[in-house]
Amino acid sequence: MTPTTEVPVPTVAVIGLGYIGLPTAAVLAMHGADVVGVDVNAATVDAVNRGEVPFVEPDLEIAVSGAVAQGRLRAETKTPEADVFIVAVPTPFTGDHAPDLAYIEAAADGIAPRLRGGELVVLESTSPPGATRHMADRILAARPDLSLDGTDGRPVLHVAHCPERVLPGRVMIELVTNDRIVGGLTTEAAERAKALYAMFCQGEIMLTDAVTAEMAKLVENSYRDVNIAFANELSVIADKLGIDVWELIELANHHPRVNILQPGPGVGGHCIAVDPWFIVDAAPQEARLIRTAREVNDAKPAWVVRKTLDAAAGRDALTIAALGLAFKSNIDDLRESPARHIVADVADALPRSEILVVEPHVDTLPAELANRGNVVLVPLDDALARADLVLLLVGHSSFAELGDASAARRFDIIDVVGGRGTSRRAGPPAALGSK
Repeated sequence: MTPTTEVPVPTVAVIGLGYIGLPTAAVLAMHGADVVGVDVNAATVDAVNRGEVPFVEPDLEIAVSGAVAQGRLRAETKTPEADVFIVAVPTPFTGDHAPDLAYIEAAADGIAPRLRGGELVVLESTSPPGATRHMADRILAARPDLSLDGTDGRPVLHVAHCPERVLPGRVMIELVTNDRIVGGLTTEAAERAKALYAMFCQGEIMLTDAVTAEMAKLVENSYRDVNIAFANELSVIADKLGIDVWELIELANHHPRVNILQPGPGVGGHCIAVDPWFIVDAAPQEARLIRTAREVNDAKPAWVVRKTLDAAAGRDALTIAALGLAFKSNIDDLRESPARHIVADVADALPRSEILVVEPHVDTLPAELANRGNVVLVPLDDALARADLVLLLVGHSSFAELGDASAARRFDIIDVVGGRGTSRRAGPPAALGSK
């Protein structure tokens, strides 16, 4: 009888324990890897080591607590030695919309001294074209004894890009079921990364080069941004012409090849509100439609503020209920949320008015709102009982059927997400700002 050869269990260091890094770490641990999560936030590290999750994501805490209890997952503030390094850190942009790679560079600096040769380094962060190569070059500059292809007999470092493409609120499902794109700086790096993700990914794993993989993720989100911009621009035009945009979209969507999204207050989240700018930065003269779509969506919060001020005209001491702060419905993620900017601007423009914020998924206001004296976080019932004007900014399920409440309380509603319990034939809400 031929003895079986056991496949060694990989040790994986996941750099960044945020909305993508922590679920990835948990899923890998659930599928047999020995995982060390790394984060600069000591509170996050302590929470993970207790089996707790510092943000809301369905089913994640069960996975984390189970993996920690089994000894498959632990967290540290310093990068350890590992067979595989997955970099899942933020990639914001600067004030002029240029990509900021500082977090990726910091991760590379932490990885470099831990390498022995033969490791796989995967960049999962959504990145501008060339970021994976930039990360590899930075590591190799610190470790000239390594190479990407074994030149001069030096040990090889395998580097690849595998962008995440999951929907907040469904991350634990879609990490496993969605197709993945893997782009390597070398063919062998791509193959090794594919083998890693095959540990848990049930979808198709498609191989390409790193820069194409980077661009594919940006194209996916830019495509959505352009379609969202059409819906948002349509809402502004319909308002000017005195047309109900929700009815308009419902009627247009009866065409068998039309599926217009619903307009919203803008676009939020860490992907759709950011990623198109990476393409614009890479090809500023050519990316005309993508730039315009970004400008349309970025202008929508100011339009909502103007609508609010028009509704408040002649009444400078109102009680205004602002329903929702998250960038999409039924989550606690406030990153790049247009609702945050709308509330802040309304509070500044109407200093004698009280702004009652309702966000059922958070316990405290973000600092820029908490520091304003006329903005407070209250329960929904309290806000509706006191409000003269309601801004429906996020389509949380708990905000459904506000039409009935309006009739009983006689407050006005500015609804920018079409969420008053109506049943309309339209695409998904345009303000999702997610994968």
